[in-house]
Amino acid sequence: MAIIEVKNLHKVYDETSVPVHAVNGIDLKIEEGEFTAIVGPSGSGKTTFLNMLGGLDQPTKGEVIINGTKIHELKSKNLIDFRLQNIGFVFQAYNLIPVLTAKENVAFIMELQKVPKKDRNKRAMELLKSTGIGDKGNYRPGDLSGGQQQRVSVARALASKPKFILADEPTANLDSKSTADLLDMMAEMNKESKITFIFSTHDQRVMDRARRIVTIEDGKISSDKNGINN
Repeated sequence: MAIIEVKNLHKVYDETSVPVHAVNGIDLKIEEGEFTAIVGPSGSGKTTFLNMLGGLDQPTKGEVIINGTKIHELKSKNLIDFRLQNIGFVFQAYNLIPVLTAKENVAFIMELQKVPKKDRNKRAMELLKSTGIGDKGNYRPGDLSGGQQQRVSVARALASKPKFILADEPTANLDSKSTADLLDMMAEMNKESKITFIFSTHDQRVMDRARRIVTIEDGKISSDKNGINN
């Protein structure tokens, strides 16, 4: 069974009385363990699509099914709980809490899950080590480079033991070396631990590492093909 299944998905914005079809009838299945890039030009609908996969935005029409659960039908509190238990997020702007250390940022998601303090602190440090910044646990975000902050973001996304990770333009604010290091790290996690990664991106460096490339144009899928690593 697909980990994600999308059926006839639509998102229409009508803020100026002129309907904008950001997503216009998408059908897609994503299997466990995929390393997939959702690509397309600015305004193509890829970020809106990713937000609906993560339950951050509600579809106007259609279905988003995660492990058999129709998340578009969940009430607000249930949706929040579902996201907490099933989906990890990596954002372009990192979205770390500035007053917390790297370890505390990673542990915070587990605190929401009611994981005991000792256990969440241990796992937070293990995740920081696995992302190559185990020595930065007591640093606050403002004391870290962009690449280091994004590694904290990835560690945080993994902390909840999600079914899959959604990464929205994760390399947009990184230099070439930080981008290469980050993508190599995520590709290794995908290969070794079968963690499912889904990227929204226009970065060719991400596409070069993706094993599946889904192109969205004008809110529709225009192509769905294997990446160069397949």
